[in-house]
Amino acid sequence: MRSLFNSLLPQATAAQKKGAAPAKPAAAPAKPAAGAAKPAAGAKPAGGDAESKAVAAIEKTGASVRSIAQNDERKEVSFYLQGAAIKDEHVAPVAALKGVYSVHLARTGITDAALAHLKGLTDLTQLHLEGTQITDKGLANLKGLAKLEYLNIYGTGVTDAGLDSLKGLAALKSLYIWQTKVTPEGVKKLKAALPKVDVVGGWDTELKPAEPAKAAPAETKK
Repeated sequence: MRSLFNSLLPQATAAQKKGAAPAKPAAAPAKPAAGAAKPAAGAKPAGGDAESKAVAAIEKTGASVRSIAQNDERKEVSFYLQGAAIKDEHVAPVAALKGVYSVHLARTGITDAALAHLKGLTDLTQLHLEGTQITDKGLANLKGLAKLEYLNIYGTGVTDAGLDSLKGLAALKSLYIWQTKVTPEGVKKLKAALPKVDVVGGWDTELKPAEPAKAAPAETKK
């Protein structure tokens, strides 16, 4: 029996060696096509990079850019605390931001030129311009801001002509015009176009009923 086992063992071993296929080496990774551009290390999407640079430029002036709420990515941009140090060119980076809800430029050193940087902010809902050097010319840049609900131009050089640029802003709810050159007649025309707008002014811009014409004194006979 033992001799029979010993005679079969070499045959089994030979069969195992003959049937076992050697393991194949793993396939080499594919080589990139000739001339293919290599991705730059740490590269960011073009849009995101432009926006991050804009935020950095704004914050360099001391202004702030932040979300309006924890779960709301719309942005609030405020230059207010920097005062007269903020000039037209400092506002330029705002044009590169997306989802801007509010811009606060009150009492800064801007002029009409700064407002040209805001005309593409189609999500803009609140705009503070009080105490600045803007005029009627600057307000013409706001014509396309269809979502604008709040506008403060208190203490500026805006006149009735400037209000004409606002007549197409159907979403406008609150307009502050105290200490401007706007007249009651200008307010009346604006409200005819925007009946729902609440125009807040001082005593000098309140709409008052016209006084009845006084009768001419009768001539006395001599």
